[in-house]
Amino acid sequence: MTMKYEDLTRRIIAAAMKVHSTLGNGFQEVIYQRALEIEFPYHNLAFEREKEMSIFYRGIEIGTRRVDFFVEKLIMVELKAVIQLEDVHLAQAMNYLEAYNMEIGLLINFGAKSLQFKRVHNNKILVPSDNPNNFQTK
Repeated sequence: MTMKYEDLTRRIIAAAMKVHSTLGNGFQEVIYQRALEIEFPYHNLAFEREKEMSIFYRGIEIGTRRVDFFVEKLIMVELKAVIQLEDVHLAQAMNYLEAYNMEIGLLINFGAKSLQFKRVHNNKILVPSDNPNNFQTK
């Protein structure tokens, strides 16, 4: 079974790997962001950088926040440049997905010796009812 948007997330990760292998670790997050902006077109990825996204609470907009990248109008990409990804970073990415009401995100860390990435899924997005696996029986 393939994951939703697997090809898309693979291309985003490939672009990030190219940036990391070229620059290495140790730079500020904005440097990797600028490099990815140059690299994404080589991977045939349409994107918006620092996109202002609305944050909702109970269906009501309560503010905005900039997401590092919004790729193909489907995937939120959050960048970090820290020594090690921590649970708090993953929780933050999951909270952003829920607040933006988006399904899939990627958390990418350029700060470690090897590129770190996590695919994040918003469990609060409902699966369409035409999916028979959606129902639970008692």
